[in-house]
Amino acid sequence: MNVRGRGYARAMQHPAIVIFGAAVMADGRPSPSLSRRIRYGARAAAAWPDAAVFCSGGLGAVPPSEASIMRDRLVAGGVDPARIVLDEASLDTLQSVVAAARFVRRQGLDGCVVCTDSYHQPRCRLLLALLGIHAEAGPLERGPSGTRRRYWVKMHLREALALPYDTAIVLARLRRFRRLSR
Repeated sequence: MNVRGRGYARAMQHPAIVIFGAAVMADGRPSPSLSRRIRYGARAAAAWPDAAVFCSGGLGAVPPSEASIMRDRLVAGGVDPARIVLDEASLDTLQSVVAAARFVRRQGLDGCVVCTDSYHQPRCRLLLALLGIHAEAGPLERGPSGTRRRYWVKMHLREALALPYDTAIVLARLRRFRRLSR
């Protein structure tokens, strides 16, 4: 496994580790995307052993919430449950970004380490930057990370549409979003 993100662990002294949600399978298990994001979050938690871990993702089509699956997997992997903060209200990337920005500001942190798939990273980091939050890429696996090529391409195309859409929403409502993220 080729992992990026090993040499950057001291760029921020006091970040939040933010894990962005993904789908939960019909049987309540994490989807492959959610499993990858949890792995990235666990690696970031090891790199920043004192950082809070902000798990963002509400209840989708089936229980449990994305955030609660993250918590359970992280705790099973040895992350102290006292470090974990659940955001079970956010149902999409933009809501997660606003919630993460609010958390970072309220805690007086330096910024955040974004734990999500590589195709999703640019949008998350740009939206956080628009809200005034320094965001660094968390650990990543290169390439499709075991997913089918068709799915990987589909997600890149989805992000190509979502990035300008969410950016336009944030820019149009910047004052409101900055107020919400305080």
